[in-house]
Order: sequence, then C-alpha cells, then structure tokens
Amino acid sequence: MAEQLRLMTVHAHPDDESSKGAATMAKYVAEGVKVLVATCTGGERGSVLNPKMDRPEVLADITNIRRAEMDRAREILGVDQAWLGFVDSGLPEGDPLPPLPEGCFGLQDPEEAAKPLIKLIREFRPHVMTTYDENGGYPHPDHIMCHKVSVAAFEAAGDPERYPELGEPWQPLKLYYNSGWTKARMLALHEGMLAAGLESPYAEWLEKWSDRDDRGDKITTRIECGEYFEVRDDALRAHATQVDPDGFWFHIPLEMQQKVWPTEDFELARSLVDSPAPESDLFAGIREKVDAH
Repeated sequence: MAEQLRLMTVHAHPDDESSKGAATMAKYVAEGVKVLVATCTGGERGSVLNPKMDRPEVLADITNIRRAEMDRAREILGVDQAWLGFVDSGLPEGDPLPPLPEGCFGLQDPEEAAKPLIKLIREFRPHVMTTYDENGGYPHPDHIMCHKVSVAAFEAAGDPERYPELGEPWQPLKLYYNSGWTKARMLALHEGMLAAGLESPYAEWLEKWSDRDDRGDKITTRIECGEYFEVRDDALRAHATQVDPDGFWFHIPLEMQQKVWPTEDFELARSLVDSPAPESDLFAGIREKVDAH
C-alpha cells in the first residue's frame, strides 16, 4: 500500500489559509492527501473587517473568536491545523510607521522562531510545503516573517546536526510560494465580467497596477481546482470578523471564476526532486518516489 501524501501550508494568521490556496487544499483532501495548516499567530491584533461584526464585545474577545473561526474553517476544508504560538504584530500604519509591538511575531529572530515549525515538520513529515514569497505576498510584517521562518524550517528540518532535540529529521521535498493576485488573473476576471455585461470590481485596481509587484512570470504550477471554489468561499466566510460576506471578494460569480480562471497558482521555490515546469500537481516528481517505497 502506497504511503499517504502529506501537504503542510504555513500561514501568518487565521483566515490566510482560506484566502490563499484553500481550494487546492480541499482538492487534495478529497483525493486522500493529509493536509496540515500551520498558523503562526492568533490574529490577536487584526481589525474587525466585517461591519456586521464591528462591535465592542467582538473586539474585546477577538482572540477566542478568531480561534473559533479557525476551527470552523478547518472543518469546512477537511484539514488539520496547528498553532505555532506567536503573537500577531498588527499592520503598522502612518508616516513614519510606528515601531512594532514588543514581543510580536514580526520582531522574532527567524532562526529561533523556526523551531516550533521544525518540530511540527518532523512530527507531520510533509512531502510538500507552501508559504509566502519574500515580500509576504503583501508587506505585512507577519507575512514576511512567515516566509523567513518557513524557509529556515524547510532547510533545517532534514539536517540531523541541527536541533536534534526537536525530533527525528525529516526533509520536505518541495517548497512553494502562494501566488496571489497577478495582473493576468485580475484582467481575465475583469474582461469576463465586462463581456457578460456586468460591472467589474477591478477597474480601479487595474488602472493602478503599475504600482504593484506582479510575480505572474514566476508561476510554475497551476492546480485545477475550480470545483472546490465554493468550499474555499465557505471557509473564507467562516472567518466572519475578517470577511464581509457581501463584500468585494464575492462580487465575481462563482461560475465566472470557474470558467475564466479555474486554477490556484504557485511558484516552486525549492525542489529536491526532478519536476520540470510547468506543473499541474504540487506532488509532481514526488508521487513516483513515494509509491516506490
């Protein structure tokens, strides 16, 4: 009997797992892959972004509420989930930017902060990991630190000389970065809406796109997962403090998304197996090795 494939996705806050690669996770769960979400922080300093939830009693209990939201999203996606135990940095605003709060995730030493993730990798033994690029997907200090910690853990977990107290070494075979909103994807959805005689929510974004960092040319891997977009959206709505169910993210009809851009996209950052791009499977080059054991 073949060994079960295992995927670990590393995210900064609860809700990130549902907005980045969630349909891919749901697809792999349906195919029998074991999936574990590692959440770096509890989202304690996150704002309440859903006006329907913006009440004093919600803000006062935000830590417990976000944990409960994560539990619900985890159930919807069919994944396991672990907290790494760091404290949310918040998103600094102002000019100049204020210093980050003492003790927060964004101020940790990446090598030290990688330890709980290394321990988790050695326990779960993932074949594939996903995380954010060096810009964090967007420049939130927790997202940037999530990248640093994930890369450090990927490189250390398989080395028996490093952190022997954290368990038996295990080397994941591939590390991917989530690809977010590329111009090509937004333009395809924008044009699809206009062609259908509908108003596009992306017109203003596209006008300002030259100001944005676009890594569309770095995509190596596209996962066909349109049939799981509904699961993704249900998981996203489970994070009710963070997502307005009547808001921006749900303006494009599901059928339009499935027709125009039915993939979630990734950038292969590290690989210890032979898997030429372009790929259509995060486990390309790994399935054969696992089946051979």
